Amino acid sequence: LQATAAAGQANLIKQQEELERKAAELERKEQELQNRSTTKENNWPPLPKFSPVKPCFYQDFEEEIPEDYRRICKRMYYLWMFHSATLFLNVLACLAYFTADTASGVDFGLSILWFILFTPVAFICWYRPVYKAFRSDSSFSFFFFFFVFFFQVAVYIIQTVGIPRWGNSGWIASISMIGTNLAVAVVMMVVAGFFTVNAILAVILLKIVHSKYRRTGASFSKAQQEFSQGVLTNRSFQSAASSAAASAAQGAIIHGL
Repeated sequence: LQATAAAGQANLIKQQEELERKAAELERKEQELQNRSTTKENNWPPLPKFSPVKPCFYQDFEEEIPEDYRRICKRMYYLWMFHSATLFLNVLACLAYFTADTASGVDFGLSILWFILFTPVAFICWYRPVYKAFRSDSSFSFFFFFFVFFFQVAVYIIQTVGIPRWGNSGWIASISMIGTNLAVAVVMMVVAGFFTVNAILAVILLKIVHSKYRRTGASFSKAQQEFSQGVLTNRSFQSAASSAAASAAQGAIIHGL
């Protein structure tokens, strides 16, 4: 009996030591995460240190994105990069279009506007929301992404079609140049092919993101709750609400007097 009790006591001591070791390890990891969160510096876009403009966002797929979602999140980032490259090539194609047909100056001007406008807008309005959605399992970010990206797919389709005077070197505009200047038509067709690939990839990735979203347990009610919590914890909203409440109380006191 004494031997059994001693063995049991030794086993309990060993289990207690193991639990204490695990608790210390967890505490150490939590401290490391806290230190990382407080010392994180924005690293995107990757700019040289001497640049007067500093990075605006922090991005690290390995650290912030769970392994199950890392691959699709990187693909969305690559789609944005391909999207930006296509808009730049569209400027060059519209420039070639303008040199062959001076009446197409509107297309060249709009192509520059689309490149300057839609490159950062796409990053902020659909890539960053999907990154945040996978990073923090945010229902609100998922719904915001789906809402914006649906319109992005529609824009890709319009760009692929290539309606004249819309600033896009799509199929209609490029085919119309075959009889006028074959070399320019070929350049424009290449860009039209890029727009087509953008549209196809966007539809495929949208379906993949939606399938991942359904596995996360996100829902519209959670999105509403996250939005409400975000508004209620916003300092500007709190100060505005406090000012309104103070004004209403002051008015009630004056009327009471």
